[in-house]
Amino acid sequence: MRSHAIPVPLQVLTTLGFLATGSFQRELADCSGISQSSLSRAMPAVWDGIIRMSARYIRFPYDAFDQPNIKMQFAAIAGFPNVIGAIDCTHIAIKAPSAEEFAYVNRKHFHSINVQIICDAQMRLTNIVARWPGSTHDSYILTNSMVGMRLQAGRVRDGWLLGDRGYPLKTWLLTPLTNPQTDRERRYNDAHSRTRSVVEWAIGQLKCRWRCLERTGGMLLYRPDKVCRIVLACGVLHNVAHRHGIPLGEAAAPPDDPDPGPIYVQPNQQAVHARQHVIATI
Repeated sequence: MRSHAIPVPLQVLTTLGFLATGSFQRELADCSGISQSSLSRAMPAVWDGIIRMSARYIRFPYDAFDQPNIKMQFAAIAGFPNVIGAIDCTHIAIKAPSAEEFAYVNRKHFHSINVQIICDAQMRLTNIVARWPGSTHDSYILTNSMVGMRLQAGRVRDGWLLGDRGYPLKTWLLTPLTNPQTDRERRYNDAHSRTRSVVEWAIGQLKCRWRCLERTGGMLLYRPDKVCRIVLACGVLHNVAHRHGIPLGEAAAPPDDPDPGPIYVQPNQQAVHARQHVIATI
């Protein structure tokens, strides 16, 4: 049976079944009454169709018009001002690829794709980058992403991301203090942690809803380029579910991702002053 002979609704539903469960293709194909080879040919077309909707469902708030509500919702968590997004990376386990295998081994010694996630206070994704091997440092992914380059170029004049110690301090990205000394500094770190944790919960939701991404269910047995497309499709579907109020069905916990480790970059004085201003006012 050729893939184009499978009714489109059946192609979509069976592909969604794979994304939601991570089950083997043969099991899903048997349940849908189609051959495994037909399903294997059909699924990439469905992923790509979902990815083509990404501009409609995943949008970063570059413009001042889009930011006030996002900032207000973040501030309501712990009083941290001017936040337009929380950023983190998460690892998607894959089988050892045939090319450049060692590049995919992360700090926890399994093969993965390191995926950048930025979200708003409602855990909607505003950016997802899925293209880098597991050994790639989080900060490198941000620096070489479109969002990172635009923010560095001054695309956003009034607002910042919150990132963990795996990112360098920037005027547009605030990080926690390594060794807080005063009550104000400790309050800053506490508010930063509580606010930034939203992205960890968003990643937990993403992996809980789309079990093919969750390592406890095994690993994705595809080439890295196909895994990246699967991740992007799940990111779009995550936001579709949010927009339409589709319940998750079970509690999601933040994933146990490898710690990227601190990055040692001398911050510029503008970035230091921006953080000091928040410390003084929070």
